[in-house]
Amino acid sequence: MRLEPADIAHLVTDIASDKQAADVVLLDVRASCSFSDYFVICSGESERQLEAIWEAVLETLEARGEIPLHKEGESDSGWLLADYGAVVVHIFAPAEREYYRLEQLWQDAIPVLRIQ
Repeated sequence: MRLEPADIAHLVTDIASDKQAADVVLLDVRASCSFSDYFVICSGESERQLEAIWEAVLETLEARGEIPLHKEGESDSGWLLADYGAVVVHIFAPAEREYYRLEQLWQDAIPVLRIQ
């Protein structure tokens, strides 16, 4: 049985939190975005941590039958993205997160959850 977008988004926030991701944010972008319902944004402090968060998200969701439509980035790039259609997951290194400022870009989004 497929997970609902909100369930995927909350599961990703739980996974990121379990992997000690910093500043985990879940945004409801349905009112301001035509291509997705939720963004999950988090940070990892090292390439190793970025990779651990990334692998945990992909493996856990795949075990539940959820395969990303698109994924890109490498841990050494500082930004990993997994697009599950209704949920887009962004895993950043701190410098890249500060540079791209997605929370400010999508400031009309409704913050659903923030784990600092």
